[in-house]
Amino acid sequence: MRYISTRHGRAAATARAFDEILLTGLAPDGGLYVPQRLPCRAASWFKALQGLPYAEIATRVTQPFLGGAVPATEWRRMIEAAYRPFTHPAVAPLRQLDAGLWLLELFHGPTLAFKDYALQLVGPLFDRVLRKRRRRITIIGATSGDTGSAAIEACRDREAIDIFMLYPAGRVSEVQRRQMTTVPARNVHAVAVEGTFDDCQDLVKAMFADAAFRDELGLSAVNSINWARIMAQIVYYVAAAVALGAPARKVAFAVPTGNFGNVYAAHIARRLGLPIAGLAIATNRNDILTRFFARGTMSLGAVEPTISPSMDIQVSSNFERLFFELVGESGPKTKAAFRHFRATGTLPTTRQQWQVARALFQAERVDDDETRATMAETYRATGTLIDPHTAVALAAARRVKHDRAAPMVVVATAHPAKFPEAVMATCGVQPEIPPRLANLMALPERRVNLPNDLGAVQRYVRDHARLGAAV
Repeated sequence: MRYISTRHGRAAATARAFDEILLTGLAPDGGLYVPQRLPCRAASWFKALQGLPYAEIATRVTQPFLGGAVPATEWRRMIEAAYRPFTHPAVAPLRQLDAGLWLLELFHGPTLAFKDYALQLVGPLFDRVLRKRRRRITIIGATSGDTGSAAIEACRDREAIDIFMLYPAGRVSEVQRRQMTTVPARNVHAVAVEGTFDDCQDLVKAMFADAAFRDELGLSAVNSINWARIMAQIVYYVAAAVALGAPARKVAFAVPTGNFGNVYAAHIARRLGLPIAGLAIATNRNDILTRFFARGTMSLGAVEPTISPSMDIQVSSNFERLFFELVGESGPKTKAAFRHFRATGTLPTTRQQWQVARALFQAERVDDDETRATMAETYRATGTLIDPHTAVALAAARRVKHDRAAPMVVVATAHPAKFPEAVMATCGVQPEIPPRLANLMALPERRVNLPNDLGAVQRYVRDHARLGAAV
């Protein structure tokens, strides 16, 4: 399997191998990498996954995407090692809330958020490729909350990697911040930026666009713009669906999303052949995606702080991958459209493209009041505590139209203990603190505050990265 940029197109001459796109993350032309061709799986292939452990499903789903970069037996060992520390034997268990309504619990990894399911694989992948190439890289990322801690946990203490994670100052929960700032590893740098997540994301993209800086520092990315993240996230949709009876019956998913990466992974699972009855995009009041699917226009608005801060995003980077499909995989059309979007704040789309997109996804906007009400009602009715992001998805799941014969799976993206203030305020109980968070509040923090200024951030990265020495 080879990979192409969304801003270049399908030309074979520009296709890249998996290990290349793993290390670069973002294409040099500013586009996002996607597979040149996706495999198509028959119903019998999915049926054969029933009853298998999560690690085996992950091996079978992801192996083709590696394009031979890692031998099958070694890849299986890497996957088993990545998921061994997860605290639930099912790795990604399902919890029934009601008839036909399920939670997919994606918070049993080391940082208690869904990002662990991909990043605990991406870290060892980086190590393997870097050892083979005798290279060092500098990872630059932006986080609205959970990506930062999961990426830091995956990359901490790795000799060939320095990681700089930008997050919006004052706009993540205290637990999320401390999971980044209390890591004592010398290769880890948590950077609070005076601005929003979109500002952090713009800074990251600008650093990648600066060719001299990118090459000097050996920049790489672990945000969901890196295809390896998407690849690993496909797995839990497949695992959940087959556990609930796929391929004999379809399954629907409701996914809280800001950057469009998690729900895009579900879309790729559907393109592989997984029988999905519907995909519901759940947003908070930062609702650029909901507005697009409702009206066919994608226009930037101001980022507003909410009680679901990981979704406080207006520029949904992974939407470019879907747009690439909508324009017939035309690199020039995608490039022109996103240049226009950056210049004007509006993405040019046609009515036909919008109609195709609406056939693929539904979208719902859930404000803070409804989020709180959903958290409280769920606890009263079931005794289950959920975090605000999961509550957004659950509220959306109850609104969207879907085949009622298909189970509806709500993607629970974070442990409620990551948002104790919101849970206590809405449900009147303190979530149980998992052992991994037990002493978090007592640990010293290491962080730096920087202005929303590209030059200042680049100077900090240059001054603190270990440059280019062979390992």
